[in-house]
Amino acid sequence: MESKWFLTEIRDEFRGGKINVDKTYKLLEKLSIPCNYIHVKSIFKANDRLKQGRITIEEFRSIYRIMAHREEIIEIFNTYSENQKFLFEKNLLQFLIQEQYALDMTKNTAFEIIQKYEPIEEVKRAHQMSFEGFIRYMGSPECLIFKTDCGKVYQDMNHPLNDYFISSSHNTYLVSDQLLGPSDLWGYISALVKGCRCLEIDCWDGSRNEPVVYHGYTLTSKLLFKTVIQAIEKFAFLTSDYPVVLSLENHCSPPQQEVMADILQCVFGDSLLSDMLDDFPDRLPSPEVLKFKILVRNKKIGSLMETRARKGSDKHGQVAEYEEIDQDVDGEVKESKSLAVLEDNSEEKSDTINVAGLPLFKRRRVKVAMALSDLVIYTKAEKFRSFQYSRLYQQFNESNSIGESEARKLLKLKAHEFILHTRMFITRIYPKAMRADSSNFNPQEFWNIGCQMVALNFQTPGLPMDLQIGKFLDNGGSGYILKPHFLRDIETQFDPNETPRDTDPVTLTIRLISGIQLPPSNNSSSNKANTLVILEIFGVPDDHVRQQTRVIKRNAFCPRWNETFTFIIQVPELALIRFVVESQGLITGNEFLGQYTLPVLCMNKGYRRVPLFSKMGESLEPAALFIYVWYVR
Repeated sequence: MESKWFLTEIRDEFRGGKINVDKTYKLLEKLSIPCNYIHVKSIFKANDRLKQGRITIEEFRSIYRIMAHREEIIEIFNTYSENQKFLFEKNLLQFLIQEQYALDMTKNTAFEIIQKYEPIEEVKRAHQMSFEGFIRYMGSPECLIFKTDCGKVYQDMNHPLNDYFISSSHNTYLVSDQLLGPSDLWGYISALVKGCRCLEIDCWDGSRNEPVVYHGYTLTSKLLFKTVIQAIEKFAFLTSDYPVVLSLENHCSPPQQEVMADILQCVFGDSLLSDMLDDFPDRLPSPEVLKFKILVRNKKIGSLMETRARKGSDKHGQVAEYEEIDQDVDGEVKESKSLAVLEDNSEEKSDTINVAGLPLFKRRRVKVAMALSDLVIYTKAEKFRSFQYSRLYQQFNESNSIGESEARKLLKLKAHEFILHTRMFITRIYPKAMRADSSNFNPQEFWNIGCQMVALNFQTPGLPMDLQIGKFLDNGGSGYILKPHFLRDIETQFDPNETPRDTDPVTLTIRLISGIQLPPSNNSSSNKANTLVILEIFGVPDDHVRQQTRVIKRNAFCPRWNETFTFIIQVPELALIRFVVESQGLITGNEFLGQYTLPVLCMNKGYRRVPLFSKMGESLEPAALFIYVWYVR
């Protein structure tokens, strides 16, 4: 029956005689067998017996079997097939429950899968599944490692904004380095398409009273602020319905700040949140309440009630001045001394505040146009001074930006206090100025302490961005992920630097079975690579572990490892797992072939495919790993 179906499907393609490699590739695609052209070309060459660049129908049958009939899938099929030819509905149901842990499956579910994936009509009508149907089911999205439910917004979106991790980018306008590279609208568009919900805009005075966006005091090119806002408006809610925060690094004069305010109001219209919500006068609203809203993050003068009182009034020419305090040393280390000064109500007017001759803070006066200030509602930017100062004085709608170096010192010295701070206030972490090449830090260490906005250079591929993309696959790619309860609880004792207490650990076991059409090495003239796989857990320090397979020489098409790895994960709520495929290089080092990263708790159990992505984040389909997953809590 299978042979008859196969010949019926392909016979017309051979009426004119033999076919070449391009037609072979297209015919495999027509038969719903996804292929990498390089692998097809290599296998075609090996099966072209006369070496004429054209093959017969029998030679095509051999190629089809090599491409589609993988041994590891045959073994699974034969285990559940009573006659090793077909699966009855009860056999398929048994497989789904026992191997795929689909405990809610019914006979009707098995029937639906057969109807969807079985290509042979006679078999389908008999409510059976042939091996052809089984390989199409195993290669379908239903058998991917990532849970379908995690691909939807499933978390409670009614908590205040500070209860969520928020996908955030740094200097979003840059698409290369921080000093010489171009500024481009694509930076904003691509970040929004990837689900980013906090964009950074560096604003400077431009000619003809037109504010511009660029990295000040560098040779990076300039964009008009207006065109940036227009691009954001067009793409803001393409990927996610949840609010977008525009973090303004504002260096403009008051007249051009007024121009910025006009542009924001004209372009965004009612989408721009320009007044507090009646139900949220003293607490942050939720992502659900703020759906399809744009929030401005900037310096602000006065209270929310004062802003409401000015609503509708003419603010042209109204400028307020405030004093900004720049910390000159690590405030937490000198916390007690600095607080003594700040609480002294001193009339000191000098540019620097001193304690015992040691400069702690530098003052500078900043002018803000009231028209722009009044557009800042729930995301007021406030200089971070100390945890103690924040506990005493920081308002619910004030958020802090902390550089990675200072933040790293704080998390090592005072991790528990840092968590209590992020429980109350939105905290943004940004890369240090030394990263002129737009490199990134590891965001995991700051997620571990509840920092909501961990801002990365989205244009730079590598491990940090793999973790960023992998983490925010969760909750439907909405850009908002509800923080674990222990990062929201007022009585939390959690400290990522200590051995976790009162956690619910996961024992995760992965059998890495095989590779599917992996990318060949750049050093190979055909489709070969010396393949190995690295499995790495990222999370709290105690959970960070890395293991790897042995090397399979000269095989990127179908390497078989059959190796089992076990991980005990103490804090699975914060853990990510990263699969990396490399080609071993003894002289130049290993060559990256592909990777996939996802949250541990978003993994399906059973036989699963791990899709692979390039260093730039592009899909390498059909390249994948074939694994078996199970875990217990």
